Amino acid sequence: MQRRQSIYIDGFAHRNPIPAACRVDGMLYSGVIYGRDPATGKMADGLEPQCALMFGHVRSILEMAGGSTADIIKMTLWMQDKSQRDVVNRHWERLFPDPQSRPARHALDGNFTGNMLIQCDFVAVLANR
Repeated sequence: MQRRQSIYIDGFAHRNPIPAACRVDGMLYSGVIYGRDPATGKMADGLEPQCALMFGHVRSILEMAGGSTADIIKMTLWMQDKSQRDVVNRHWERLFPDPQSRPARHALDGNFTGNMLIQCDFVAVLANR
């Protein structure tokens, strides 16, 4: 087995020839993840559905890599409007309901084209296979 494993998921692909994430041993780093609807291939309309899709893609990437959201150690968000953190926090708390077991998170200003309002990346530590 190769030491480096590229992670791809159905319904979410980058336009460039890069995977959604990459795993080396127990470390998993994602590329940028956003709220593209896998059924249409387009960005969802509005922050609420973009967050739901983005965090759903995060979960799918982790599962494809052999992990779960419990393995995330750090997530970075880029937001078009950081004053809308209440929307993001609702989805965050659904994904990480236990306040004693949440990853670190940092939000930065995003400067996006089109109707993208949020994107993220993450680092996870998975059990070695």
